[in-house]
Amino acid sequence: MADATTRQVASREAVEAQSGRHPRGLFVLFAAEMWERFSFYTMLALFTLYLQDTQAGFGWTKAQATGLYSNYLMFVYFSPLLGGWLADRKLGYRRSVMIGGFFFFIGNLLLTVRSLPAVYAALTCLVIGNGFFKPNVSAMVGNLYHEGSHLKDRAYNIFYMGINVGAFLAPLIAEAVKQHYGVHTAFGVAAGGMVISVTILWRFKRLIAGADRRGAKQAGPDPAGAVAAPARPIDAVPNRKRIGALIIVYLVVIVFWMVFHQNGSTLTYWANDNTDWASSGLLSAIVWLFSFGTVSLERVSGTLSNAINPFFVVTLTFPLIWFWRRLDRRNREPATTTKIMIGMFLTAISFYLLFLGARMGGDTGRVSPWWLIGAYFIITTGELMLSPMGLALVSKVAPAHLRGLMMGGWFAATAIGNKLTMIGVYWEEWLHSTFFLVLGSAALVMGFVLCGLLRPLKKWMPGV
Repeated sequence: MADATTRQVASREAVEAQSGRHPRGLFVLFAAEMWERFSFYTMLALFTLYLQDTQAGFGWTKAQATGLYSNYLMFVYFSPLLGGWLADRKLGYRRSVMIGGFFFFIGNLLLTVRSLPAVYAALTCLVIGNGFFKPNVSAMVGNLYHEGSHLKDRAYNIFYMGINVGAFLAPLIAEAVKQHYGVHTAFGVAAGGMVISVTILWRFKRLIAGADRRGAKQAGPDPAGAVAAPARPIDAVPNRKRIGALIIVYLVVIVFWMVFHQNGSTLTYWANDNTDWASSGLLSAIVWLFSFGTVSLERVSGTLSNAINPFFVVTLTFPLIWFWRRLDRRNREPATTTKIMIGMFLTAISFYLLFLGARMGGDTGRVSPWWLIGAYFIITTGELMLSPMGLALVSKVAPAHLRGLMMGGWFAATAIGNKLTMIGVYWEEWLHSTFFLVLGSAALVMGFVLCGLLRPLKKWMPGV
């Protein structure tokens, strides 16, 4: 009876996806991911400043905090390789996600204790949790849609907005709780977000039943050895070329993540030490509005700056979806790889803007927060061209029986980029303007590299 119900839900979800409407399971995954990312980014917004705090934390230097931050992020984003493989071969996607949620909860709970052994135990649990949760919830989104669906790119944009609703709320609430109750209570709030995420997945599991399928069970020869014409152009491309094309994209976006994930370290330091938050009356009003009057800009830390990027993701996502839909109707929507290339160029521009801002402040002085906000606006536009598009690209290109593993590969590329965020150890050795110039130039170079590879990539990934 349970199997029959699952098949009925899966069939209904497939019909909804083919009819041009997003299946309801997408919004279950949207909500679950929103609360999981709320939990994840609450911890991340607090972490490096917590390590440096001489009273609540451990009095570490910026270089020490940046080193642990980069190593943590590296392991966090490498772990999906194993988590994706286990889901593909053994556990299935939903079960893996539930296991990940449990480890996430325990990890954040451990951070409520002021103890270095507890910190390292917490980071271990968070790495395991992310390995099981992140690649498999992302793979489930793609599994809600039939192969070749034009809705997939937009589905990942919507899903990505869920990530950033949680990421936007996280630093606002973290800053408010930290100001009133202390940093350890704020880590407890992160644990609570994970409880909500897992509860949503359990309560609405019927709506995502159709997405909980293992690629290994779907793959196999056609009945009676029949050979059918491929439904999509990419189905005629050998698996090795499809995987090779994805690996090329992975290598290019490593630099994006190295630059982008400065947000939890050097950009937080710049926001904390070189940005005059109280100088803007308009900004004060905005912060007061979104924090319901609980955050004072006179006492604000760099933690708050972590809300800027997800705010722009949330506000820009639907206009961008509308824009892509409009181009799609005219048969003029760019290929996913072209969108990723544009994202790299925008990333470069954002850090050139930070370069100018740092020069305006003489590298050590305080400047208007609008320099930081403007840079975040540009890099967020680039992120929307790149990150959700990368998830959609993996879902469309990866062979079905390797989808979880290849989704893990995307996060492994993210892991290498996050390890390279350790360039932030030079934050206090280089001029700030020089630091921003180096990162912006690295993104610019990789944008041109991808531009040169577009033609062969389109041959290996036709139709995407």
